[in-house]
Amino acid sequence: MSEWDGKSKGTLLGYKIFVFCIKKLGIKAAYSVLIFVAFYYFVFQRKSNRAIFYYFRERLQYSFLRSKIMVYKSYFTFGQTIIDKTAISAGLRDKFSYEFDGVEVLKELLKEKKGGVLISAHVGNFEIAEHFFGEIDLDCQINLVTTDMEHSAIKEYLESVTQKSSIKFIIVRDDLSHIFEINNALSNNELICFTGDRYFEGTKFMTEPLLGAEANFPAGPFLIASRLKVPVVFVYVMKEPDLHYHLYARKADVKQRDDKGLLKAYTESVEMMLKKYPLQWFNYFDFWNTLGTNK
Repeated sequence: MSEWDGKSKGTLLGYKIFVFCIKKLGIKAAYSVLIFVAFYYFVFQRKSNRAIFYYFRERLQYSFLRSKIMVYKSYFTFGQTIIDKTAISAGLRDKFSYEFDGVEVLKELLKEKKGGVLISAHVGNFEIAEHFFGEIDLDCQINLVTTDMEHSAIKEYLESVTQKSSIKFIIVRDDLSHIFEINNALSNNELICFTGDRYFEGTKFMTEPLLGAEANFPAGPFLIASRLKVPVVFVYVMKEPDLHYHLYARKADVKQRDDKGLLKAYTESVEMMLKKYPLQWFNYFDFWNTLGTNK
């Protein structure tokens, strides 16, 4: 199935090893551990291997050999983003450099005093966006709309070794009470953030081509964002060489209540990011629903 199961790659032991290496050896030295971690996933994670290989081979049209190599590099890059996120949250933000592309869009959004909606994806390292906002002096509250299905042990451990995040979480609930929380946040000129590329079984979804093939996307972010009378911005934080990150912000030029148009603009935006950063696609499941049930 093309829906996500709510669990990201990584184990509690793996995170503990990363934190130990960061503290004792430094960030770049910690990257060396990924040589072995990425190899483990490359050899033993059959389901995610098939999914990410399909992405490189069929969607990006790479050769068979290049696609295999890119699978390994993908795991390595994903591990780097985890190390970076942990290091930055642990107070090592000054070890990284930052570049801003479209920051004026965010500043104009906040000037309107209506709040705004940010939509990102599981590409790059959006979870460090709050540190970027501090770097560019955006005095605003970010509210992340989530299903809260991540591994609680990993979350608890990271919270114990890193600085407390300033991001507030709005949990999606069956009684739709999250809608009231979203409206309250917007009335306070706060930012609402969704990720638009993972849906769960039993929830509404919408279909749109991505990289030349039909894929399913959660309907909620696009239905909600298209009906709110606030600006919508696509935001990505992409990793580049030498501990450098690049934030992109692009305003969605879509009519109100046009959820299909918003989804189309979103997929086009994601495609642009993937063509520039092909290794930073971190959806390690059957995203295009093409691999069948025998995985």
